[in-house]
Amino acid sequence: MRNAFLITVSAIGATIVLSSGPANAEKWDMPMAYSATNFHSATGAAFAECITTGTGGAIEVVTHPSGSLFKGADIKRAVQTGQAPIGERLLSGHQNENALFGFDSVPFLATSFDDAAKLWKAAKPTLTKVLDDQNLVLLYAVPWPPQGLYFKKEVNSVADMKGIKFRSYNTATARLAELAGMLPVTIEAAEISQAFATGVAESMISSGSTGYDRKVWESLTHFYEVDAWLPRNYVMVNKDVWGATSKANQNVIRGCAELAEYAGTWRAVEYTQFTLNGLKAGGMTVGPAGPELVSDLKEIGETMTSEWLQKSGADGKAIVDAFKAMK
Repeated sequence: MRNAFLITVSAIGATIVLSSGPANAEKWDMPMAYSATNFHSATGAAFAECITTGTGGAIEVVTHPSGSLFKGADIKRAVQTGQAPIGERLLSGHQNENALFGFDSVPFLATSFDDAAKLWKAAKPTLTKVLDDQNLVLLYAVPWPPQGLYFKKEVNSVADMKGIKFRSYNTATARLAELAGMLPVTIEAAEISQAFATGVAESMISSGSTGYDRKVWESLTHFYEVDAWLPRNYVMVNKDVWGATSKANQNVIRGCAELAEYAGTWRAVEYTQFTLNGLKAGGMTVGPAGPELVSDLKEIGETMTSEWLQKSGADGKAIVDAFKAMK
């Protein structure tokens, strides 16, 4: 896939008249929150190479994974204010500032890749406008695999979760913890392994990908497939930087973004079972949640859905209605 991605990049470069050459080269540092081996980071690295190649070196994009340039929670602000020209962040990580950013973390609304694609189609115009108003241009977004629950013990019901320290990464995960009687602890992806090893956290809801990348089997024992939602990472560029970029190079970047969204989604699908197999190989018990736990979680999901619709208002309802109309 990576080779095919870069072959297509060459085709883009051959069909677009470049407006500037290496003599006018710009360096765009691109902060990213996840490890270099994570499929989102791999997609971002290929995207960066696509831009550098497609613009003939006029724009050199350099990725900085693992929160090495800015921590995950600081990336959006850094791009908004021009501290970084471009960056990647979890969309729902901004849900505390605007509920609409949590459209992809409404429990059990979209639980498959097909449904997640439809939900993104329904939400994209609204999210594009919200980001534009915040001095940001949306380039592409890629889903995570379905979210499951990680624990260091067997869990058969929500009652079994009471008092567990739960790693949260957005408003939705913190609320889930509260409703389940757990104790939410905000922990960035780059800090997961240490948090579990030191007992700062004992559980989380995340994809098999995150657990596999961070080798959580060293501290945790169980992964329950509940397919709660498929959150998205997105790549944004500062609107002022974008406006100062030539139309020809904007076209290159847009073309690279389309390829990245396709390739990243493909990676997410392919990576799902691979990472679940990896968790098993690490010694974890992996499988579907039991009926009592599923029933309990769906009750929590109904509460969270109602709360999100209330907070997101007419725009949120319109996204859900448009999504349901596609089903």
